[in-house]
Amino acid sequence: MRPDTDCILHVALPIGQGRLFDYRLPEQDGQTAHNRPALQPGIRVRVPFRRRELTGLVVSLGASPDSSRRLRPALAVLDTSPLLPESLLQLTLWSADYYHYDLGPLLLQSLPALLRAGQSTARPPCTIWRAQHNAAAGKTLADSRAEKQKAVWATLCAQPEGIADDALKAAGIERPLLRQLVRRGLAEQISTTAPSTPFDSYTPLLKNPPLTLNSQQQSALDAMVSRPPGFSVTLLQGITGSGKTEVYLQAIERALTAGTQTLVMVPEINLTPQMLARFQARFHTPVAVLHSGLSERQRLHNWLAAQRGEAGIVLATRSGIFVPLPQPGLIIVDEEHDLSYKQQERGARLCARNLALVRGKLESVPVLLGSATPCLESLHNAGSRRFYHEKLGQRAGAAREPELVVIDTRRQQLEGGLTATSLNAMHHCLARGEQVLVFLNRRGYAPTVICDDCGGLVDCPACDARLTVHKRPPELRCHHCDHRQPLPDRCPACASPRLCPTGIGTERTEDILARHFHATEILRVDRDSMSRKGAFTAVMDKIKTGKPAILLGTQMLTKGHHFPAVTLVVIVNADAGLFSADFRGPERTGQMILQVAGRAGRGDRQGKVLIQTANPGNSLLQTLITQGYDAFARHLLEQRRSLSLPPFAHLALISAEAPELTAVTRFLADSAALARQLASPDSEDPAVLVTGPLPAPLERRQGRLRWQLHLRSASRAALHQLLRPLVARMRAQPPVNGLRWAVDVDPQEMG
Repeated sequence: MRPDTDCILHVALPIGQGRLFDYRLPEQDGQTAHNRPALQPGIRVRVPFRRRELTGLVVSLGASPDSSRRLRPALAVLDTSPLLPESLLQLTLWSADYYHYDLGPLLLQSLPALLRAGQSTARPPCTIWRAQHNAAAGKTLADSRAEKQKAVWATLCAQPEGIADDALKAAGIERPLLRQLVRRGLAEQISTTAPSTPFDSYTPLLKNPPLTLNSQQQSALDAMVSRPPGFSVTLLQGITGSGKTEVYLQAIERALTAGTQTLVMVPEINLTPQMLARFQARFHTPVAVLHSGLSERQRLHNWLAAQRGEAGIVLATRSGIFVPLPQPGLIIVDEEHDLSYKQQERGARLCARNLALVRGKLESVPVLLGSATPCLESLHNAGSRRFYHEKLGQRAGAAREPELVVIDTRRQQLEGGLTATSLNAMHHCLARGEQVLVFLNRRGYAPTVICDDCGGLVDCPACDARLTVHKRPPELRCHHCDHRQPLPDRCPACASPRLCPTGIGTERTEDILARHFHATEILRVDRDSMSRKGAFTAVMDKIKTGKPAILLGTQMLTKGHHFPAVTLVVIVNADAGLFSADFRGPERTGQMILQVAGRAGRGDRQGKVLIQTANPGNSLLQTLITQGYDAFARHLLEQRRSLSLPPFAHLALISAEAPELTAVTRFLADSAALARQLASPDSEDPAVLVTGPLPAPLERRQGRLRWQLHLRSASRAALHQLLRPLVARMRAQPPVNGLRWAVDVDPQEMG
């Protein structure tokens, strides 16, 4: 709708009130502003809100009712064109409705922080260096011995329109040389606005030729690119090391050749350097990277490069699902099974993998989901023919699948969680000049400390959890709220000095390994050791040298990393998650085992994986090891079907927390009563089953009591038909001091 004097703006604000706010057009000298044609959905406006000013986003425009005279006018229009296209506005509207979250905060959070603060999108000035043609000065330079200056001047002469300062710096040309040319009258320095360079203007497209695909890779790629244009979903299931990334690269090449951009999503920041290096080695087109580890200025720069069509590839973590692309052509979700794609804590409980499917449909582009161990929902969709399913069952090149060996840890003496068999295998591997990976998904020195006299344990004062022993620095730490306290000399209960760390963590295993392999470098990778900026990259660089080393770490090591010199993997306490109270525990455990096992033998030497377990006869574990992930997944899907669990049912979790238990239980009891009334007003067979209120698995965290409601339905539509009025009524309740609540649709963790 084109704005006119009878138009109002429906504006999203970063205010959690579940609605849009209406404003009149901005005024200037008593008249409607001259830039009204720029007022359209997707642009930012500055508006008054109570006693302050806020930056909001225009969602729609409407005809002005008679009451509009009482509306306040917007103060200023901040953009001349929409920041977000219609498709992303629709995606955000869909997300707010599906995940039952406030539209305003969700929409504004999709923008970089500097844009939310009202910063201009205008290009900052940049420095351009341009050659000046001065015959006398040129002859003087030619006769001189200033070879570096000659080379720089030749570079400038080859680009008569000038070269940006950043480009010269990237090419290793230093400013002193440029200034010497200016003094000679052979160059000039100009301050200007950097021109926009479309991603498809970089020629040639390829820096290096693509690799030759094997028959399975070629078949998968041919199947994807031969499908009719428009939306489709392909699940690319390839065993670890099967060359899924090369298929991605060649699919991206076809998208770029067609003049379209590609959004590539990865679950973790630590995966971006490896993927970025692959893209930059293959393509000339710029790659924009977006993740939370960037500075706000970097994030804005890269976001605008994508939005302006200057980046042909956007490499992003979860929040990148909302980055605008003027020429979208392909969406790739790597490691699509990964839990990190689901927002678990504060804010909207979005799932970026699922939103990628919605975005692909809205923008009519294909979506490629890749994993060695797809989530059960994706496998079910592939089996139901909602997704195309392509499989890569062999490793790329000469690499072979690793040998899996189960080690029964019962009645064995363990050192740092390791059996004598594992330690001996490590000695042999290192003696051959190879690398070892030891996987232990528990950080710290020991899970707890126990008193040998009274059996007492040291609990966190704010959570229902034991304090974990850390030795670097020496302290007790809660892994839920980060409470820390010194290691006690005596038992808090009986004052006995006989306190003993119990269990194993990565720090303790590191000490044992150092004692056995004192001449070998041990690289520990967990949240504690990788907290410094650049620490993870430094470790990866050491691994890439191929020198003998032991890589010890948690699940940070399981996600898509390529370690060609690792030939032995030892998995400690591999089956713990098979007995989780969370119904998704076995699925996560099977994925974790195969993902970490896949780090072995990715080079020209076959790998071996030692799986240490106290339950070697467990049927699920045996199915996974002897029959593979497909059989394991089929078994779990049959269990889920019999229990009416996802993907054969749909869940929502309503959680509430407060310092006082009464506030939580009263709020959830009222919500449960209303939910049951909405679920079956006239029937004894409700469309939605409401369970609770129940305490959360970790009932007390950071001094707050946490309870839940579980909602389950065989019909997704019925679940949302109940949630819409229920959430509206919950929002309308008077606020209770200290009470926080949230709705999680399709929860991935029940805690």
